[in-house]
Amino acid sequence: MEPENKNNSPEIKPEKKKRKFSLLNFLNGIRKFLNGNILLEGFITKQGKLLALIFCLTLLFITNRYYCSKQLTEMDNLKKELSDLNSEKVFLNTRLTAIRQQSQIEALLRENGIELRKDNATVYQISK
Repeated sequence: MEPENKNNSPEIKPEKKKRKFSLLNFLNGIRKFLNGNILLEGFITKQGKLLALIFCLTLLFITNRYYCSKQLTEMDNLKKELSDLNSEKVFLNTRLTAIRQQSQIEALLRENGIELRKDNATVYQISK
């Protein structure tokens, strides 16, 4: 048996409204957005937690990117400083080697009784 309606009329189901795109709907949407009323509508309030999560993740992504670029810049500066220090080390090692060789030669000359001295006068070259 079918349940009887009070009016003895067949059941009428409400039809879903189909939204059509129109210029008027578009302009109303822009007006709501500019007025701030869009925040009071259903989508924003229903998805508030999701939007907050997306906002937090976006902030996290931006700060992480900034931190990484800062670290890369610092690494580049340290690499440049390291190469400068390496070239200075090579220069100082060559100077030290030259000084050691000269002092060793002077020491050998003194041991063998040869009296040669280093001339401290500046050498001049005469050209025509």
